[in-house]
Amino acid sequence: MFGVVRVSVLDPAEARAALAGGAAVIDVKEPRHGPLGCAAPETVAAVGRAVAGAVPWTVALGELADGPAALARRFDDAMASLAGAMPPAAVKVGLAGMNRRAWERDLATVFARLGTATAPGAGAYADHEVAAAPDPRAGVAAAARLGCRWLLIDTADKSRGSVMAGEAAASLAGWIAAAHGARLPVVLAGSLTRDDLPAAVAIGATLVGLRTAVCCGGRLGVVEEGLVRAAVTSAARARRCSAITAGADPRPT
Repeated sequence: MFGVVRVSVLDPAEARAALAGGAAVIDVKEPRHGPLGCAAPETVAAVGRAVAGAVPWTVALGELADGPAALARRFDDAMASLAGAMPPAAVKVGLAGMNRRAWERDLATVFARLGTATAPGAGAYADHEVAAAPDPRAGVAAAARLGCRWLLIDTADKSRGSVMAGEAAASLAGWIAAAHGARLPVVLAGSLTRDDLPAAVAIGATLVGLRTAVCCGGRLGVVEEGLVRAAVTSAARARRCSAITAGADPRPT
């Protein structure tokens, strides 16, 4: 897949705007409930039907600290609301508050409830000290052991701005390289701006996860087609430049 941009949406209208703007992946979450806030089951289902297989779509289930049973119930309720429509390609679970807990065991419990069509994904926090979450390298190792098919690197505290400008910025390339070494694609998110996209692609992000950068009115605003299109164009240009620098064929595959 040559597409680079994953857009987080909170309703079907935003999903349609993101699709029209060229997003490669649609992610559904409720930003008012935290960085990986889970949307209501009927909202998840409505977004899934709006996407209708045009691109892969994913779902945020929330934080593992909410309890494996609660997360599994959220997934089951969303799938029941889908009523046979195409399930999400993947789900993501955050690890805030889990640094001193048996989080790998609990994560495995949640993933065991997923259907075969939905891939498990772990969410690591770049600002893990703030989030009381495991270090992202521990997240990489556990995700590989648990059979995750991708890793999200995000930020828990959105008030601190872009992950590319935060205290963890110098560590991002190493974490991403470790994930690729474990054959895990990486979605890099965390209040990324459009100006951040070239650097995010250059350090190896498989996809960039956006919301604030493609919303009119900030993170809690509304996704706009034109802003998505501008981000998609910028990210695609960065991917082509990165491929040329690396000596690869920059044409879409």
